Amino acid sequence: MFDTHAHLNFKDFDENRESLIEKCRSEGVGMINIGATLETSKKAVEIAEEKNKMYASAGIHPLHAEEDFDFGRVEKLAENKRVVAIGETGLDKKKKKTLKKQKEVFLDHIELAERENLPLILHSRKAHEETLETIPDYKGIIHCFTGSLSQAKRYIEKGYLIGLNGIIFKLNLKKVIKVVSPKNIVLETDCPYLNPPGWKGKNTPLGVIPVAEEVAKIKGMDVKKLEKITDGNVKRLFGI
Repeated sequence: MFDTHAHLNFKDFDENRESLIEKCRSEGVGMINIGATLETSKKAVEIAEEKNKMYASAGIHPLHAEEDFDFGRVEKLAENKRVVAIGETGLDKKKKKTLKKQKEVFLDHIELAERENLPLILHSRKAHEETLETIPDYKGIIHCFTGSLSQAKRYIEKGYLIGLNGIIFKLNLKKVIKVVSPKNIVLETDCPYLNPPGWKGKNTPLGVIPVAEEVAKIKGMDVKKLEKITDGNVKRLFGI
């Protein structure tokens, strides 16, 4: 099973990263570690180069869009063969004052993704309409989906998969989960955030397991069948 949105590249995991990676390997959980800054993008690539079943994305999270960074370094990281996506990138109304800059950086990511023929990892917080207006018909994942069924369908029509994680335990997304085909879904954690219910400590890529179980329960299907379909989606999208 793949966690398509992990952050083992974050400092939160500096003390137990190696042991956690080995535990994930023993449980059959692979992952894509997602960059949010230049530093964490670089770390994601370093982990991917060292470990099997580990892949990386390179990008600048919209909440970091106004920080001082050289986008050319993101472009350079994107040349690495272990980088399978661009992002996370997008729009976040948590910082409404920076939306203009967020969009400028977002467009840089879109151009890079298309140039390198890599999928986009989209972040959209309270900005789905603006995101849908900005993105081209392309390929990628709308990470941590929190929108409506209508918005989910529009993302899918544009070529994007719906990323489901622990947010499904906090928000009522049952209608979206029931209606959207498994062929248009991928599973993720956003660890160390969005712990599943009862999870002790920081979330990890192993948190993708209860997410899969909950999605399968809501859809009324066997979890192994769901995993097979969503893993197939991962392989097709990222070419891994």
